[in-house]
Amino acid sequence: MDEIRVLAPSGMLGSGYLESSLSRAMEWEPHFLGCDAGSSDPGPDALGRGGCQFPKAAVKRDLRLMLLAARSQAVPAIVGSAGTAGGDLNLAWTREIVEEIAYDEGLHFRMAVIHSEQDKEYLKRRLREGRIKPLRPAPSVSEEIIDRSAHIVGMMGAEPFARAVLDEGADMVLAGRSSDTSIFAALPVRKGFSPGPVWHAAKILECGAASVAVRKSPDCMMAWVRQDHFVVEPPNPEYWCTPQSVASHTLYENADPFYLVESSGTLDTSKARYEAVSDRAVRVRGSQFVPAKRYTVKLEGAELVGYQSVVIGGVRDPIIIRQLDDWLARMRERLAGRIRDAFGGLEMDDDYRVGFRVYGLNGTMGPLEPVKTPAHEVCLFIEITASSAELARAIADSAHHLALHFPVPEWHGLISGLAFPYSPPVLDRGAVYRFNLNHVVEPDTPYEMFPMEMVEV
Repeated sequence: MDEIRVLAPSGMLGSGYLESSLSRAMEWEPHFLGCDAGSSDPGPDALGRGGCQFPKAAVKRDLRLMLLAARSQAVPAIVGSAGTAGGDLNLAWTREIVEEIAYDEGLHFRMAVIHSEQDKEYLKRRLREGRIKPLRPAPSVSEEIIDRSAHIVGMMGAEPFARAVLDEGADMVLAGRSSDTSIFAALPVRKGFSPGPVWHAAKILECGAASVAVRKSPDCMMAWVRQDHFVVEPPNPEYWCTPQSVASHTLYENADPFYLVESSGTLDTSKARYEAVSDRAVRVRGSQFVPAKRYTVKLEGAELVGYQSVVIGGVRDPIIIRQLDDWLARMRERLAGRIRDAFGGLEMDDDYRVGFRVYGLNGTMGPLEPVKTPAHEVCLFIEITASSAELARAIADSAHHLALHFPVPEWHGLISGLAFPYSPPVLDRGAVYRFNLNHVVEPDTPYEMFPMEMVEV
């Protein structure tokens, strides 16, 4: 093959794309379609509870159009990081949607389902062998951390995708957590294309139309991958790429402006050159790929923190705002005493936790906020996290009343200082999770952590 044509319908399955863009792209006869369906950007909830960040209707719409387009030209469709987090629950949820689409549309095809959720005993064995290492600045991992994780996934590289399509004849690949770029790099690399241009093209494709000069909404992106370069062009006639827009996207989400680390090696874009080949398309040359000395797989884990209830209130009193830090510190101390007395000796920070977020002062950046000008009003979040939803709610019910009337020295008598936008003022968030693994494991092969099942849909 002189070139391999790759279509990314969207940068995230469920975020949408124009059907007209997909139709135009299919006229360019792509050899396969790929779409990333996940990310760690939304935080640990999707992995912890096994749910997708997008509604089923949105995911089904995007998947339906993608599948119909791929089957109409008998080319593979590849989806990675199913259901946002790519765990077994996320994967099963997405698989059910695929099967519903196939039933509704009368489609029949061979599908590879690749799992990425990890067996804890396997990981503990690798840990004892010294083959799990933290990614800076993550702390060291322990068997206790592995055991208390709700779910742990490995981020698969390109090899399982290539095996599914090229060895097993899959018409569709539905995979758990994976490197975004591996979805698009797998087939071209396996077919012998130079890995430098391949991995760089994959980096541009994985976010769909994000590398266009002016992006109004998620949409499709097409790439023509050749031995010594690749060309990208959006099928949407209202979008266009420039050398600057493509180069800028190369830097996106990278710790280093030139190097992107994958399981099998590192993409080096330090010598890449970007040139316009039309008013809408860009050609990229000079990308290189340096093979890794040791194959590694990134681990992501999420553990249950507790259950959380939140109080939201507005503060506009300038006297409170001028001394807000002191007001919150005194309120926290008073709340600790009230809960200790009312709940039989429960201790703040041991039995439950209280956090404050102040939007209008430093709610986004916290102590890193450089702007110190007092606001005329602030939005106060009071977060109560406890071992059960009932306890979190009960403490939050006490906290909101205390905060409503908590005085400052200048006040005399009972004055209310908070305005609640909701009734009741307490919002229950349910279970909350945190990431507890940002490590890499060294497997014996690229496949051992990712079991695959072939199904006839």
